Amino acid sequence: MFDWDDLRVFLAVARTGRIAPAARTLALDATTVARRLSRLERALGAALFEGTGGERRPSARGEALLAHAEAAESAAIAAAGEIAGGAAGASGQVRVSVAEGFATWVLAPAVAAFAAAHPALRLDLVTASGFLDPSRREADLAVMLARPRSGRLVAAKLADYALRLYAAPTYLERHGAPGAAADLGEHRLVGYVPEFVPAPELDYLGELGDALAPAIRSPSINVQHRAIAGGGGIGVLPQFIGDADPGLVPILPDFRLRRSFWLVTHADLRRVARVEAVAAWLRACAATLA
Repeated sequence: MFDWDDLRVFLAVARTGRIAPAARTLALDATTVARRLSRLERALGAALFEGTGGERRPSARGEALLAHAEAAESAAIAAAGEIAGGAAGASGQVRVSVAEGFATWVLAPAVAAFAAAHPALRLDLVTASGFLDPSRREADLAVMLARPRSGRLVAAKLADYALRLYAAPTYLERHGAPGAAADLGEHRLVGYVPEFVPAPELDYLGELGDALAPAIRSPSINVQHRAIAGGGGIGVLPQFIGDADPGLVPILPDFRLRRSFWLVTHADLRRVARVEAVAAWLRACAATLA
């Protein structure tokens, strides 16, 4: 008989495809993950993975085990949620993958109230470039910019939000304000590094005009905001960032983009008390964008 806890290791490697990221997910060192995976294979008498160069893909036997392991994981999660009771008494850790701007300007100021309401909950707000995948259990919840099209996921629109062009008064004093979008090519623009745009929905320069290229680029919306506020150029910001900074001036009032936030979780987690508690908080925070 194998150690049930080794199934967690197997699932993490199957989902990440490599030992090192699986180890980070499990808060273990890579040597321990490799050793426990080998122990599981010996106990089952089967090679569970194949691949070269550090990549790990489930073998035919591994795919068969994966289906059973995910079913066992789902049953354990459902049991824990049922026994733990309602969201008011929720405890444990919840990881949320979320866009940097929303996390910084909307969620972070509301964390104190959340902690007071749920003292037994630990909250991870992960704002790395791109989004963690709830279908692979990389996050319990994700605030995404588009509705996912695959995976055993439950998604609901969280909020719509607007984006506008902003500049600092110091920039406008030196360079003047563009009278129309066609004039933007004559100005210094602040925007994303094309290779590191966190989501396709944020690749919006084409909606401003043809052949526009930022002179100052960053994958971080907070860096872009500070560059714009410091007079470095004109840039697109969510209104919940730009309007919150009294030192910024909105320009070209007829130009406005609309985007949406989607709240996404794995189908197995939607009724787990700790996840429900955080989802309710995210919905309340998003309501302030209306």
